[in-house]
Amino acid sequence: MTTMNNRLQLIGNVGNDPEIKNLEGNKKLAIVSIATSEKYRNQNGDMIEDTQWHRVSAWGNTAEIIEKYVVKGSKIAIEAKLSYKTYEDKNGVKQYQTEITAAGVQLLGK
Repeated sequence: MTTMNNRLQLIGNVGNDPEIKNLEGNKKLAIVSIATSEKYRNQNGDMIEDTQWHRVSAWGNTAEIIEKYVVKGSKIAIEAKLSYKTYEDKNGVKQYQTEITAAGVQLLGK
C-alpha cells in the first residue's frame, strides 16, 4: 500500500461479488461494496449493531487482486483515500458525492 496523507482504512465484509470493468487502454476498475459494523449499548442498556455500507472503487493492480480473490462474503481490509465531488442533477440541484478510492487491499480470513 502506498503512503498517503489523505488516508482511510476500512475492515469489513463484501456485500456482493465485485463489479469489474475493463476500460480503454487496458485500464481495469473494480467496484466493491463493503459493510462495516459497530456494536454498542444504548442508554437503555440494549445492544445495538450499526452497519454502514461503503462503495469502494479500485484501479490497476488493486482492481486485479479484487477480481481474482474477492467474492461476496469475503472479509477484507482496504487502505483508501476520500475525495468529494459536486455536480448538478437533471433538475439543476447541486449534489455532493463522497468517493472512496482504494490504494491497496488485504484479504482477511480464509
